[in-house]
Amino acid sequence: MKFVPRSRPAPARALVTALVTALVVLSGCSASGAGSGSGPAGPGLDDPAKKEIAMQLISSAENSTLDWKAQYKYIEDIGDGRGYTAGIIGFCSGTGDMLKVVERYAASRPGNPLEQFLPALRAVKGSDAHDGLGRPFTEAWAKAAADAAFRSAQDAERDHSYFDPAVRQAKDDGLGALGQFIYYDAYVMHGAADSGGTVGFRTMRREALAAAEPPSRGGDETTYLNAFLDARVTAIRKEPSHSDTSRIETAQRVFVREGRFRLETPLRWKVYGDSYRIDGP
Repeated sequence: MKFVPRSRPAPARALVTALVTALVVLSGCSASGAGSGSGPAGPGLDDPAKKEIAMQLISSAENSTLDWKAQYKYIEDIGDGRGYTAGIIGFCSGTGDMLKVVERYAASRPGNPLEQFLPALRAVKGSDAHDGLGRPFTEAWAKAAADAAFRSAQDAERDHSYFDPAVRQAKDDGLGALGQFIYYDAYVMHGAADSGGTVGFRTMRREALAAAEPPSRGGDETTYLNAFLDARVTAIRKEPSHSDTSRIETAQRVFVREGRFRLETPLRWKVYGDSYRIDGP
């Protein structure tokens, strides 16, 4: 019988390399996934599909419609002490973020019809006044919505001041897409810091952390999110102009109870008694 020698043992380095390669294949890891927006549990809110859902949810609470892209032209004084409220997330003349939108627009489109109102917007910041604005301003705002540069200015201010910091903090706290949205909605409605008798996001988060540990510290996601929502409901009830808590109790709290931490569809919720649904993707 012919002797067939066995293969020589692979060098240790080659063996380790083979094992690592096998583990990578089995685990599905891929360098191409870096920066894809994946959070602790699936795609984060910065995934385009999840961000679209977030904007629809925001629009249901801010404008009573899922058609958020129709809101670039929206503007009115809703009587909440913040002057004009406008655009895709409710930029306000009294809080200064409306001013930032118009400044961004002026930088990208010098001489646009809204640029002439910059001095008035700076003057009314911190109040509910309309001095120097009025119908000429509201009409110019609505017409500007037809300009892609103006829409981009709104998108950029939304991301810079609200979406990006909210999602970043939520990821640091170990939250999935739902928790990231809950933070984002709080940023949109209350801002980051306390001001003028209102409670901001940072205070809500501090109160939530005092009541429960976030997932990043080994805590339970449901428990922590409910603690944050409790803090937010308390904050809303301190503001006479924002006493309705349905965007929490019949929307976000429902998603937490259903365990939709990835903000997966279908989603069913109510705001101000109106029913909404998102079936896909």
